[in-house]
Amino acid sequence: MVLSEEQILVTLTDVFRQYGYEGASLAAIAEATGLAKASLYHRFPGGKAQMAEAVMDRARVWLDTVALVPLRDQSLPIRDRVLAMTRQLDAFYQSGEKSCLLDALSIGEAGSALRRMTRDALDLWAGELAAAVAAAGYGEEDAARRAERAITLVQGALIVSRIKGDPAPFRRVLAELPEQLLGG
Repeated sequence: MVLSEEQILVTLTDVFRQYGYEGASLAAIAEATGLAKASLYHRFPGGKAQMAEAVMDRARVWLDTVALVPLRDQSLPIRDRVLAMTRQLDAFYQSGEKSCLLDALSIGEAGSALRRMTRDALDLWAGELAAAVAAAGYGEEDAARRAERAITLVQGALIVSRIKGDPAPFRRVLAELPEQLLGG
């Protein structure tokens, strides 16, 4: 079976989530995609680094065009916007069953381009979240701190869920996120 470009990126995402950047060997990538190493290098001449950058680019586009879109919807109350964003995150991380992609791609010999991409994605998320919280009446500094705390809770819960083999911490954090961001 020949995989489409999107299927290859989905598979690469899963491999990087499972093994991290360092642990995602070309052998593991080839096995998961069903492509020979030569075919992988044909599609990604820059090797594993280019594959990881393609995965991160896809994730950033998803974040910007799917997960963060509800935060920009001025027709919804802020709490509903946050809840809609959490539903998107829940789907992306399969209710905490999938590991944190930002974490997996930011460790080890990932390279400066990949680190910059993960930082840019994190900054995009924090900025959009802070803007939504500020629109709810919080000052800019307070909104930025609330956004940073919320992202820290989400990312930390993903790591704790992975370590424990239990998605419950992630699910709890998502359920509590509107309260964490907006208070009572």
